[in-house]
Amino acid sequence: AGYEHYAKKFLGFTHNRFEGVGCTGSGGLILVKPFLGDETAELIKKTEDAKPGYYHVGFENGIDVKLTAANKSGVHKYIFPKGKKGLSIDFSHAFSGGFVAEEHVANANGIEGWIEAKTTCGGGKYKVFYQIYFGKKISITATAKHKVNVTFDDAETDIELRIGFSAKDHEQAVLNTNNLGFESVRNFAEQQWNEKLSAIKVEGDLESQKLFYSLFYRTMQSPYLITESKNTDVKRNTTTPTDGQNLYNGWAIWDNYRTQLPLLSIVQPKIYQDITNSVADLFVKGKKDYARQNEPSNTVRTEHAIVVLLDAYRKGYKVDFEKLADSLVADNDRLDFSKPDKALESSYDVWALAQVFKHLKKPDLYQKYIAKAEEYKTYWNKDFKDISKNDIDRMQARGLYQGTIFQYRWFVPFDVKGLISLCGGEEAYLAQLNRFYLGDYYNHANEPDLQVPLMYNMTKIPWKSQQWMNQLAVDTVVQYYFNDNSRGIAPFVDKIYKNEPKAYIRTMDDDAGAMSAWYVFTASGFSPALVGAPVYYLNVPLFKSIDYKVAGGKTFKIKTDNFAKGNIYINAVKLNGKVIDRNWITQDEINAGGTLEITASKTPNEKFGVSNQWVSSISDK
Repeated sequence: AGYEHYAKKFLGFTHNRFEGVGCTGSGGLILVKPFLGDETAELIKKTEDAKPGYYHVGFENGIDVKLTAANKSGVHKYIFPKGKKGLSIDFSHAFSGGFVAEEHVANANGIEGWIEAKTTCGGGKYKVFYQIYFGKKISITATAKHKVNVTFDDAETDIELRIGFSAKDHEQAVLNTNNLGFESVRNFAEQQWNEKLSAIKVEGDLESQKLFYSLFYRTMQSPYLITESKNTDVKRNTTTPTDGQNLYNGWAIWDNYRTQLPLLSIVQPKIYQDITNSVADLFVKGKKDYARQNEPSNTVRTEHAIVVLLDAYRKGYKVDFEKLADSLVADNDRLDFSKPDKALESSYDVWALAQVFKHLKKPDLYQKYIAKAEEYKTYWNKDFKDISKNDIDRMQARGLYQGTIFQYRWFVPFDVKGLISLCGGEEAYLAQLNRFYLGDYYNHANEPDLQVPLMYNMTKIPWKSQQWMNQLAVDTVVQYYFNDNSRGIAPFVDKIYKNEPKAYIRTMDDDAGAMSAWYVFTASGFSPALVGAPVYYLNVPLFKSIDYKVAGGKTFKIKTDNFAKGNIYINAVKLNGKVIDRNWITQDEINAGGTLEITASKTPNEKFGVSNQWVSSISDK
């Protein structure tokens, strides 16, 4: 996202970031560089600190900078030594060569204009309008076609730059610009973030809490609200639906449908209906897998959006599938089965469409699409069954977009029962899964096999999933695969999640909160069993006590009895004081509030979780 903690040299400060979504970054518009004397002088970092909604850095030349943001506006505060000073502003700056076009003009209040840029991975374009206010007497000098210098009186030492953005027009950008001073905006941002982060309360040591909330914070960066305060332009996809719901954009669904969106469905129930409506709106407006050419904001991709809608519906959110049916079918008809990974990914969406028609009580269409979804078995037998071939651990073998054959063979989340049969039965399935696990074939630097650590839960040894989840979350791991589609000769050997700047596996993206949400779920003791079903598999939490604020003002508490380092296995589970002989819970049970008690042990309870199992099956009626 354009920031490196260990870098000392700064180019300046930019806007419209999109947190950790792959390719080589995007956004980074309107580069503002403070200077003393000559604008070409380097900015060398001396000190810095940050918290949600606030960033501060001091430079060796004496310039001090504070930044804050709230909603669609932000405030820069520059404190200069006395003397010649100014701000160099580059309107053509964008990460990854994403700049397309811009216009800017000086007005009585500062500078106004618009910028068009490429979306993440360059699939589409978006246009933003802005207004910049300075609140001081200024002089503006053009230094290049897309660059200006803004200078101030030599006696001025305290400069505020206020900026507002809009996807609609300049008038709306003016309305969106915050008229309050820096400290007021900072306090408002802090209040807003405290409210969001208080959705989960954990009890544990300070360093573990810091790591948890740092990652939880990253799960709430997107999607972001794009609805404007006035009526907006239909052509730019920013209209407010007739029922008054707010619209969101900034999608990375191919990545974050697995963890981040399910997490938001629990911790953000007030806005998740709006997010669901916004996903549905994509189909109405002719959804593409990647961004379109007239997006209202930066965004990436939307594969598996139908799975997100099905998941939301089965968790109690409203989805008008009758209205969407034709659009869902049209999108499904465009699915690509040409490559091994695409065949499995597309089969998941076909399965989801079949489930939609089951809910709509249209048995003929259900049978049509469930039969098509079951054709995944033909693709699986062709490319994934034989794991004796020498290319199964090669990244992008046989035309895969990402990952390996060995990693992708497990991607049948909607029919694990069928997958076990394809592997040759439970014993063969376990032997192959053990080989995958013990041979370090798993890749936590990316999402294609993110569900695999949970895949012992439907076997006679579910405790192995408890072991694997804990190891990935808190222990040292060996990782040979990286997010640049390479298999390293030298592996990454370290903890993945650390409360320090160089966290994660090298090259690993957070992918709009997907990897952070994986940790939040694991730390909480439950993780999605199948996106598209309101079910979560259990593991021993990383905290003694965790409180979730859920819908209706209720609290869902997770308590860990016999909590201690090394006690990573589940011995017993109670829900609201009653023993439950299963290793899963449902969204309804979470949303009802109450207490989940997990008794931990140092050794596996080989009887727990082996009966009353939840296993996905395409043949479920």
